[in-house]
Amino acid sequence: MSLFVPRFEDTALVREAGAEVVGGDPVAIRLLADSSATGGALSTVRVTLAAGADGARPHVHHRSAEMFYLLDGAAEVLSGDDVVTAERGDLIVVPPDRPHAFAAVPGATADLLVVIAPGVERFEYFRHLQRIRLGELTPESLLEVQERYDNHFLQSAAWDARHR
Repeated sequence: MSLFVPRFEDTALVREAGAEVVGGDPVAIRLLADSSATGGALSTVRVTLAAGADGARPHVHHRSAEMFYLLDGAAEVLSGDDVVTAERGDLIVVPPDRPHAFAAVPGATADLLVVIAPGVERFEYFRHLQRIRLGELTPESLLEVQERYDNHFLQSAAWDARHR
């Protein structure tokens, strides 16, 4: 087992008013701290989902774990072949190479703090997603940046079957 020691000198402080927000209704992503701001320790965003909105399709990260902390509301979270419902105050940590996804529960909103550790520069990934939503890029353009952002999409029968 190796130990990663982040290297940075200044405290990372992000005020809510100063954080960039990508998207809006039904999915808003508040960019809090990217890997470069934390010496590679972590990357973190706050994701606010309208009722029943998808946060992320099934995917894996090979180099990082992902943590979901429910600030408010309720979310469905895929971890491997399990779909669990997380509610306010619940914490889920998905290890590297484990398929995962998340969405607001139908009829409920969700507000999540999402942390990836060790960090990966991901702010541009979220901006890329916004350009897809606006029709400036195609969804297929994500295939070209999967490795850069350590975000590899896959199919999940468990995720697809959750509302049947």
